[in-house]
Amino acid sequence: MTNDNKPAQPTDLMFGDDELERRLAQTWRTPAGVWGALTTVDHKIIGRRYIVTAFVFLALGGLLALAMRLQLAQPEARFIGPDRYNQIFTMHGSNMMFLFAVPVMEAMAVYLVPLMVGTRNIAFPRLNAFSYWIYLAGGLLLWISFALDTAPDVGWFAYVPLSGPQYGAGKRADLWAQMITFTEVAALAVAVEIVVTVFKQRAPGMSLDRIPLFVWSMLVTAFLVIMAMPAIMLASSTLILDRLVGTHFYNPAEGGDALLWQHLFWFFGHPEVYIIFLPAVGMVSTIIATFSRRPVFGYLPLVMALIATGILAFGLWVHHMFVVGLPKLGESFFTASSMAIAIPAGIQIFCWLATLWGGQPVLKTPMLFVLGFIVTFVIGGLTGVMVASVPFDTQVHDTYFVVAHFHYVLVGGAVFPLLGAIYYWFPKISGRMMSETLGRWAFALIFAGFNLTFFPMHILGLEGMPRRIYTYQPEMPWAGMNMFVSFSALILSLGFLVFFVDVIRSTRSGQIAGENPWGASTLEWATSSPPPCFNFRRIPVVGARDPLWSQPDELTVAGGLRTDRRELIVSSVVEAQPEASESSPRNSIWPLLAALATTVMLIWSIFSPWAVIWGSIPIGITLTGWFWPKQTPEDES
Repeated sequence: MTNDNKPAQPTDLMFGDDELERRLAQTWRTPAGVWGALTTVDHKIIGRRYIVTAFVFLALGGLLALAMRLQLAQPEARFIGPDRYNQIFTMHGSNMMFLFAVPVMEAMAVYLVPLMVGTRNIAFPRLNAFSYWIYLAGGLLLWISFALDTAPDVGWFAYVPLSGPQYGAGKRADLWAQMITFTEVAALAVAVEIVVTVFKQRAPGMSLDRIPLFVWSMLVTAFLVIMAMPAIMLASSTLILDRLVGTHFYNPAEGGDALLWQHLFWFFGHPEVYIIFLPAVGMVSTIIATFSRRPVFGYLPLVMALIATGILAFGLWVHHMFVVGLPKLGESFFTASSMAIAIPAGIQIFCWLATLWGGQPVLKTPMLFVLGFIVTFVIGGLTGVMVASVPFDTQVHDTYFVVAHFHYVLVGGAVFPLLGAIYYWFPKISGRMMSETLGRWAFALIFAGFNLTFFPMHILGLEGMPRRIYTYQPEMPWAGMNMFVSFSALILSLGFLVFFVDVIRSTRSGQIAGENPWGASTLEWATSSPPPCFNFRRIPVVGARDPLWSQPDELTVAGGLRTDRRELIVSSVVEAQPEASESSPRNSIWPLLAALATTVMLIWSIFSPWAVIWGSIPIGITLTGWFWPKQTPEDES
């Protein structure tokens, strides 16, 4: 038989819209039921799981914060003992940084980036499924240990020698170190997926200068994750080796160096601030443009500012170590670099204000959170410049001034934009609108509660109140301010309660949203709300930076993709010219099995180093099953 006698391969050019949707749904669907839930590789389903799980961890971390504020509301309180308090503030910090802040930003990208670049699934979708399961296992490990009163108690930074074998008895520090491994493996996997999706799966015509700013922000963030996360994985792995195998990486008596831990930790720790902040820059740029009814002012400066922030983020880590006795020349360099990062931040603020100035701002709930972000982030940025100065930092080091500063940066700089982004993209994710009334109440309570809670901490720090203390004496001048802060924390918590109630209520009975309820310009609004399993009936062709504003009636589309197997377009890096069609893997149980095998090995290794040897066997088996050809149409590609 010659090629001429082969039956024609079904492509999207052969069918009308209704028949094409039916065939694509058959090829890309996730089966109903438990099996479908365990095997799906749909980026939208996994992204929703990531977001919901991260917000559950946010709520749990918030309850821990309330417990700490109850304890500190008055001097010599006995609500929580010192050991439990150490566990709680360690859990709060670790939970918020490793289980909420970084994962939720990547989760938003997992859901949105494929839609915004006009493709049908994220790159490496099975790796995406694996990353969620391994992230969930790490979170459960941490919280189950807390329930069993064996949670880590060494702070979210786990400084040695406190966390080393000499002072960190038991398995608490080991649990912290392995939790790091779980969450960082997940973060690295998602980062690789985002980079490949953005570079190689963009819709035809979406050249580099037409990429949405949120996608740019996630691309820079992904590179930060890839370059920063290995440092903390190296640190946690060598800490485990010191504790379990008897190496001496951090033991000065045997040639190790305790400062090595701080260098490794903060080489990761400070870029992590920008791993959390840069996605927020993309969210803010997107929301401001939509609600100002005009393209964002200064697209190129904003992209350059994102890249500059990503580069400068790796030159700041030593400002966390000004009091450890570094050479003066080094301190001067890191002071200058810490202040220099205010330049790209200032450019971003200017571009957003210019967009608002030249537009017709509409004050919907997402915009309120963006305006709240600008106020709080500017305050956090100003105190950041203050602590970048060695003399000032020396005075306020390890006081509540630093607690206030980093909450202004992290909550003000990331959580406010994130909440605005949830209100903005909720209609796309769920197909329903959130309540405008409840949204305004949530914003008012969160904005007021946040500032009333954390601004007084600056004063507590200047009055000398140290952080990480579980109580203080009545004669210290901190009692009144602490009581005020604790009451204010209740207002902040009430705001988040209103937000969660709004999410649950809107999911069940919110007003039905159309495809594009905000009149936005980016591609995710070019498909139905919520999107179908195949994202786009036909792949859009992009001819402008704001495609839905430049072609408001109907987008130009590309054709030729197979309908009997999962296929997507691979495009060139710079111009996004179509290069090939590539298959996308089907649903599979193997990512879940691989995650289970990895989980068993990592937890087992806390108790025996031989687990790394024997535990590798089931991991190898599951990976073999993962990549073994299944005789599916996708394997023929």
